[in-house]
Amino acid sequence: MSDAGRRTLMAREAAEAPAAVARMLATGRGAFAEAGRRLRAHPPAVTVTCARGSSDHAATYAKYLVETLTGVPVASAAPSVASLYRAPAAPGPRLCLAISQSGRSPDLLAAVGQQRKAGAFTLVLVNAEDAPLERLADLAIPLGAGPEKAIAATKSYVCSLAAIAALAAEWADDAELREAVARLPDLLAQAARLDWSPAIPVLRDASSAFVIGRGPGLGVAQEAALKLKETSALHAEAFSAAEVRHGPMALVGEDFPVLAFGGGGPAGASVREVAAEFRDLGAPVLLADPTGELPALAAHPAIEPILAIQAFDPLASDLALARGRDPDAPPHLRKVTETL
Repeated sequence: MSDAGRRTLMAREAAEAPAAVARMLATGRGAFAEAGRRLRAHPPAVTVTCARGSSDHAATYAKYLVETLTGVPVASAAPSVASLYRAPAAPGPRLCLAISQSGRSPDLLAAVGQQRKAGAFTLVLVNAEDAPLERLADLAIPLGAGPEKAIAATKSYVCSLAAIAALAAEWADDAELREAVARLPDLLAQAARLDWSPAIPVLRDASSAFVIGRGPGLGVAQEAALKLKETSALHAEAFSAAEVRHGPMALVGEDFPVLAFGGGGPAGASVREVAAEFRDLGAPVLLADPTGELPALAAHPAIEPILAIQAFDPLASDLALARGRDPDAPPHLRKVTETL
């Protein structure tokens, strides 16, 4: 990261993520274990996620971990069904997983209240202290990232992903993932030192880009695309490595860069395969992978996406500055958006 990038509020808050995750895992140890015991004893038929923005991208990550580790299907609730249409939810045994930085958006509160009334076990991951969302929870786990003032979510998003990984490890009683989560703060500190500056010349003058992921990495690709939009005014769109072949690939050429999140497991192999196809089409490709243009740490496949976004956040700050923009003050945006 450049010296200029280190001075931005966004970059400083991103650098706090490893310590924030360590605090969150330590203080939430009992709550994660309790959630795992309850979910194993009373398995839900389905998991419904309630979230907006960056938190919804964390919910995408949760979908892949929950479905691959427990087999329980995961669906994303449309908050407007509760807040605008005031439609009831059908009763039934389910987990409602709500994720929020502020915990006070009216439509999110309505959606979680709707799910709880229908009989859901409501589990809340929230960063702000004493948030209204906590009062709707059967179990609330504080993310503990501390105040986040930059518009772009950095440490709170990383804490959300870490909390989801910890929850999934306990729910599935997965010793390997549990150990990987325990090592996460140290790995995040290493990831924060990775040099992604080679991406700046590729993205500095771009007007559009694709961000590619798959499996647990898809939610990280979604978040990276959002950050490129809000901090650099770069029209970036996220796609699964599978879905990008269905039409969007026609846009790609020598002036259309592609940022791809690789990693281990079958999802990483799929991303590397499509990255090679983009290279053959003449597109500038930035593959975040031990074999790619951007450095990446090898770890448990469920943990690698968290390390990748930790490495990406300083790049997003630096890129905004290189494009003549202030990542701490994007136009037309507020930190908390209270949608109805």
